[in-house]
Amino acid sequence: MKTPVLYTERLEFLPYRPADEEAFVALLRDEAVCRWMGQERVPEADIRALFRSILTEVYPQRLFDVWGLWLDGTYVGHAEVKRTGNVDGHELVTALAPGYWGKGLGSEAVRGMARHAADNLGLTEVYGMLGAGNTASLAMCRKVGFRPLREVVAEDGSVTLLIVLPVTRSGAEQR
Repeated sequence: MKTPVLYTERLEFLPYRPADEEAFVALLRDEAVCRWMGQERVPEADIRALFRSILTEVYPQRLFDVWGLWLDGTYVGHAEVKRTGNVDGHELVTALAPGYWGKGLGSEAVRGMARHAADNLGLTEVYGMLGAGNTASLAMCRKVGFRPLREVVAEDGSVTLLIVLPVTRSGAEQR
């Protein structure tokens, strides 16, 4: 199944097009975005290679669903539903440009992906990985209905939380 276009109240989830490369690169080069995604800033060339691989490998091979997030025609972030190596299941990944934090778009994106996971992929639960210090995202995930599963401690001592969200075929998250 090819990556579908999804809609929520305010967001459009659109598969990436070649013209979206600059917006994608800018998002993943942003220092605050990288910090909360738990990664160092990577060289621009690596981000461009990643973007090209989405277009040339991920979509053609149908490896997983990945979208650009759009609000009123403006690129505001990135979203993915993909298998995770942390458990036997699928992880929701989202990153918003800092100018769009605190406006409810993160929870809207997560709910949209959860609905897609249940309705289109037939999943009964989805996972997330969050840095233990990312209090704003943790609060949003609790509000959406995620519950903690376990802590993952990296070699450098940093702590990431593995969280789980039950989803139903109707698209409504279980509370």
